[in-house]
Amino acid sequence: MLENYNRWLNSSNLNKDLRDTMLTMNETEINDSFYTNIKFGTAGMRGVMGPGTNRINIHTIRKANVGFAKYIVENGIDAMNRGVAISYDNRYMSQEFAYDSAKILASYNIKSYVFESLRPTPELSFAVRELNCFGGIMITASHNPKEYNGYKLYDEKGCQLVPALASRVTELVNEVEDELSIKAEITAEQESLIVKIGDSVDKKYIDKVMSIRLRPDVEKNIKIVFSPEHGASNLLVQKALSEGGYNYLLVEEQATFDPAFSNTESPNPEDPRSYKLAMEYAEKNNADLILVCDPDGDRMGVVVKHNDEYVMMTGNQSGAVLLEYILSSRKELDQLPDNSIMFNTVVTSDLGEKIADKYGVQTEKTLTGFKFIGEKVAKYEINNEKTYVFGYEESYGSLISDFVRDKDATQACLMLAEACAYYQQSNKTLIDVLNDLYQELGYYNETQVAITLDGQSGSEKIKSIISNLRVNPPQTIAGYKTVATEDYGKLERNDGGIVTNLVGFTPSEVLKFFLEDGSWIAIRPSGTEPKIKFYFCVKDDTAEKAISKTLKLEDVMQAFVK
Repeated sequence: MLENYNRWLNSSNLNKDLRDTMLTMNETEINDSFYTNIKFGTAGMRGVMGPGTNRINIHTIRKANVGFAKYIVENGIDAMNRGVAISYDNRYMSQEFAYDSAKILASYNIKSYVFESLRPTPELSFAVRELNCFGGIMITASHNPKEYNGYKLYDEKGCQLVPALASRVTELVNEVEDELSIKAEITAEQESLIVKIGDSVDKKYIDKVMSIRLRPDVEKNIKIVFSPEHGASNLLVQKALSEGGYNYLLVEEQATFDPAFSNTESPNPEDPRSYKLAMEYAEKNNADLILVCDPDGDRMGVVVKHNDEYVMMTGNQSGAVLLEYILSSRKELDQLPDNSIMFNTVVTSDLGEKIADKYGVQTEKTLTGFKFIGEKVAKYEINNEKTYVFGYEESYGSLISDFVRDKDATQACLMLAEACAYYQQSNKTLIDVLNDLYQELGYYNETQVAITLDGQSGSEKIKSIISNLRVNPPQTIAGYKTVATEDYGKLERNDGGIVTNLVGFTPSEVLKFFLEDGSWIAIRPSGTEPKIKFYFCVKDDTAEKAISKTLKLEDVMQAFVK
C-alpha cells in the first residue's frame, strides 16, 4: 500500500488534482485507495472516484484502455479498422474518460466512434452492432451514487464481455505495470481515427424501438410522469413516448445532465427515494404511471396508481407484468413462435417462469449480469433452435427486442406504457394484473437485503461469509428445512445428498438454498459495490403469510453477517 502511494505521489505524470487530493488523505483513505488494484473483470471496472490504484481515475482508466487496445490489436487489422463505439453518462469525468479512451485506442491505430454527447448504455450496444464495430466502451457507474464511475466493455455483438473474452482482456490489463506512465498523446493522423457520432444513430435506434410495439393503436388515455434522474435516458425516452402518442410529464428538475444529481436523493430506481419528486408530479397531475430510469438508461423503475394510492413495483413485479403482457398479446395476435424462449437469472423470482410455462415458453436461467443473457441470445441467433421473446433481471433491467444486447430502459418504458394503456381499457391497473397472476399462480414475495462492508476488512468479511456458508450450509432456516443447495462456485447442486453438476454456467460466488415450502434464498457478493446481497423468493397462499415469513428469513440470514 505504501509503495503504491509513494509511487503515485512521486510520479511526474500524476494528475494535479489527484495529487492535491492525495496530500489531504488520512491513513484509512490511503489504505483503501492503494492496498490493491481495482478489480477488472467481466463487468469491467466500477468504483469510487479518486486517486489510487483501487479507485476510478484517469490513470486506472488508461490502464484498462491499454489492455483493451492490445486485445484488439491481437485480433488483427480488421478488428482495428472496425474499431470501437464509445458512449458515456452524466457523471463527473465521464466525457473526459470517453475521449481519453478514444485517444488511447488511436495511439494503437484503432478507430473509434464517440458519441458527441451523453447517450444511454442500450444505444451504445446498438451502435456497436449498427456500425459493425469490433467492440464498445461505456463510461458509467450505472445506478451507483454520485461518487462512483466505471468502465464497461462490449464485444462485437453489442454484449458486455463474457468471461471467456474478458479473461484475456483482464490478463492484458494486469500486465500493465505502471499506469502512470501512459500518456494520451497521438499524431494528427491518429486523431483522424476518432469519429464523432450522434443524430444518425439516434434515429436508427428510435426506429427500432418503435418497432417493438404490439398494439400501436391502443387508446392512450393514460398520463405518465417520467424522470431520467439527471441521466442519459432523457431525450430518447421522451422521443419514444412522444412518437408513441403518449401524454407524459417530464420531471424538469431531474432532466438536466447533472453529475451531482442535485435534485434527486438517489439515482437508483431500486431506492424509493429516487421517486420522491416524480411522485409529487404524479399526485399534483393525477398521473397513472411513473417511469424512472437510472443514469445510464438501462434500468426502469415503476410506480402505478392503484386504488388512489401510488404503489412502487419491484423489478421482479414489473418484469412479470411485462412478460404477461408480451406473451398474452403475442399469443392473441398469433405472433408467439412454438420455439419461444425467455431468459432470467438465478436470483430472479420464480413467478416469471410460471408465466412462461402457461404460454408454452421455455425459460433458461443465467448468472446475474445481463451479459449472460446477451450470450444466450447470440447462441440461439446462430443455431436458430429457439426464438427470443423476453429477458429480464430482478434489478429493474429488461430487454424486449434483441437489436440491443443489454438492458434497455427505452424499450421497457415504451412497452410498459402500452401495457398500462391496454389494461386500462378493461379498468385494470398494472397492480391488478399482478394480483391476477398471484391469484392464478401463487403469491410470491421477493425482497433483497444488501449489506455494505467497506474497505479491505469489508472485502475479507464478505469472502469469509460466503466461505462459511459454503462449508457449513444451514440445514434449517427460520424453522424451514433446506431441501437442496446450489453452489455456483463449485457448479454443483446438492438435492438431499444427490450431487449433480450445474451445466451452462461460469463459476461464480453465488449460493442458493431451497426450502421445503418452495421458497429460496440466494447469497452473492455485489460485482460493483462493497456489498453482500441476500435475495429472497418466498411463496405462500397470501401476501400476509409470505411477508411474515420473509421477515423471519431475513433476520436469520442477516445474522450471518454479524
